[in-house]
Amino acid sequence: MEQRDPSTGHAWYRRPPFLIAATSVVVAALVAVGITVLDGDAGSKAQSSPSASPAATETNVTAPTTPPARVCGNAKALAGPAKAPSGAVVVGTGQNLNDVTNAHPAGTTFWLSPGTHRVGTGPYAQVIPKEGNVYIGAPGAVLDGGKRNRYAFTGYAAGVTVKNLTIQNFGAPRTNNDEGVVNHDAASRWTVEANTIRLNAGAGLMVGDHNVVRGNCLQENGQYGFNAYNPGKVKGITIEKNEIAGNNTDDWEKLKKGCGCTGGGKFWEVTGAVVRGNWVHDNLSAGLWADTNNTGFVIEGNYISSNLAEGIVYETSYNAGIRGNTFARNGLGKGPQNQGFPTPAVYISESGSDSRVTGVYNKTFEISGNVFTDNWAGVLLWENADRFAGSPANTSTGSGTLVNPTVVTAKTCNSSTIHNQPYIGDCRWKTQNVRVHDNVFSLDPDKIGKTCAFRSGCGFNGLFSNWGTFPNWSPYQMATVQDAITYHQGNRFFNNTYAGPWNFVVHEQGSRVNWASWQGAPYGQDQDSVIKVQGER
Repeated sequence: MEQRDPSTGHAWYRRPPFLIAATSVVVAALVAVGITVLDGDAGSKAQSSPSASPAATETNVTAPTTPPARVCGNAKALAGPAKAPSGAVVVGTGQNLNDVTNAHPAGTTFWLSPGTHRVGTGPYAQVIPKEGNVYIGAPGAVLDGGKRNRYAFTGYAAGVTVKNLTIQNFGAPRTNNDEGVVNHDAASRWTVEANTIRLNAGAGLMVGDHNVVRGNCLQENGQYGFNAYNPGKVKGITIEKNEIAGNNTDDWEKLKKGCGCTGGGKFWEVTGAVVRGNWVHDNLSAGLWADTNNTGFVIEGNYISSNLAEGIVYETSYNAGIRGNTFARNGLGKGPQNQGFPTPAVYISESGSDSRVTGVYNKTFEISGNVFTDNWAGVLLWENADRFAGSPANTSTGSGTLVNPTVVTAKTCNSSTIHNQPYIGDCRWKTQNVRVHDNVFSLDPDKIGKTCAFRSGCGFNGLFSNWGTFPNWSPYQMATVQDAITYHQGNRFFNNTYAGPWNFVVHEQGSRVNWASWQGAPYGQDQDSVIKVQGER
């Protein structure tokens, strides 16, 4: 992820997703002729006040014992109406859906009959909705790109609904990098519900401002199940009761080494997200990844299991509650290959709470009430001493922090300013005010296999940084950030229950300690927690 690769010492590359301008897509299309805490509205209101309190979401949340969203292959959950709704335009399999769309006014409802529908033969043949259009599939309705069409639904029309369709085979393998098939241009106020979006190149779905993504099967897409990004920023989204499984089939981390551009779902610069009741599993990368200046996230009641890498990554971002989730068997693919840095179920990287940044959980970043079972590692709180706005090591290229954005930017954080306030304090993303409490951490190495051992980084929680070295004008060199994250930034583990042979990385990368040292001076972590089976491996 964002930490330095132990084999090369290089920081991993990071950049925002890419959206082709809608006008160019539309032109190409014409030539070819062919998107138990807060609901979506309440969530967006809660994010509007910089002083919003986490108390607004402090309701009891219980980690699920079984996956809450068994959607893929569930005909009952996905099937649309067997007859066209009153007033709907019926679209037969012999008709071109975009041609039918063009022939009707904005706000029309279209009912796609059973069978396989096409949108033309050219790569840029696609559906370009008008504002407020509704697309509903009958049982068995499939919109198929035949690996020829690149995108299914595109354009900037707001308020579009896509329901009860199977949308598949858009984009040839290893194409559509950082692009999406449904809501390609991340338009606002889309509702994407009860669809199967599978076997597409790039992201199955782009998520725009105030989108609701509910009850879908997002399965085996080439890069992401979904990607929440828009250059104009994204606010107030809901990702709820989806099954997000087996994505990143094209292995983009290998195609673009260290791109940091894969996962079941990705968020970039999103303000206000409710991620609730999803089953995120067997993705060939991280499960969920919030990357760069996200804030105000409620991540609750999800079942996150068997993802090749981390279950959740929350990186250079702010203000979140990760509560009442189940994490099982995450990181078992990446963990044995990444022994210099334990691969956790929850990876907090340069992220924490700051009251100056909008969003709930802006006082404390909560990781609580979760159940962790047989993951490669548990929770790691990390901060890269060399990564800050203006640094050549800032892999979020061109981005600055959110704490003082009118003054402190990627350009104003430089060798001339950074040794003075406010720059020395505000140029750096900080892992701060994180509270890891009332979680259950269970580990049985026999259920993971012979690779799970102390020397390989299996069975660790952590709170640490690297020794600062770069660039030579950095004020964060040597142990500056190691001391800050460990002793001075309000990070605490407490009231947790451990079962199994757990150990800890603390203060500096590579410093591995046992239970007694973790609890004792000078660290003082987990002092009121309990461990049922002690011992080192």
